[in-house]
Amino acid sequence: MTPVPDLPLDAKPWLHDAARVLARAAHRPGHRVRWHHRDRVPATGPVVLVANHSSLVEPQLLFGGLPRRAVFLVKSELFHGPLGWALRGLGQIPVRRGTPDRAPLMAAVRVLRGGGLVGVFPEGTRGPGDVASAEQGAAWLVRTSGARVLPVATRGTLRPPGAPRRLRPVVDLVVGEPFDLRVGPGRTGLSTATETIRARLAELVRDLDERRRPSSPQNKAAP
Repeated sequence: MTPVPDLPLDAKPWLHDAARVLARAAHRPGHRVRWHHRDRVPATGPVVLVANHSSLVEPQLLFGGLPRRAVFLVKSELFHGPLGWALRGLGQIPVRRGTPDRAPLMAAVRVLRGGGLVGVFPEGTRGPGDVASAEQGAAWLVRTSGARVLPVATRGTLRPPGAPRRLRPVVDLVVGEPFDLRVGPGRTGLSTATETIRARLAELVRDLDERRRPSSPQNKAAP
């Protein structure tokens, strides 16, 4: 029996891998990217990555900067024309926001059961990235696949309101400790697990905000 791959069936592995290289290089002229604890990313096995989301830049930085292939759940509005063809070729999975649809989740489960990494932005939409609320997709994926959870906090892509245009802003990405999560049955189990995921990610974001304060001794480039 052929092993289940770590990419969706309609993905093109060569395109996915080439795009990761391009994504790593594309933002170097415009951003000073600092990764912290990237070695915490599990090298193998099913992983549900959860990250906060302030702009379209974070998914690109994660896609290119993670040390392994990553499949993200992406809003379906982007899957039109040449961009849609490219996203599917990269292995990204379209999700219709606000509409119950198990098809993309099952596609993600297939990737996880193949030992892959699936990225989810549990806030659902772009915003301040404080993770004040979260949707239940990540918890459902964990319950269905048995994957580990990997929180990643990001800051620096969103220009503060009223601030002038910034020259090569510093963008920080902090990888938290991966953890196992037991998701109980029914809606109650999903709700409880979702709150655990939300709280872990929100705490990591708060720690990053403290790190980025000008007075913080940790506010320096990571190796």
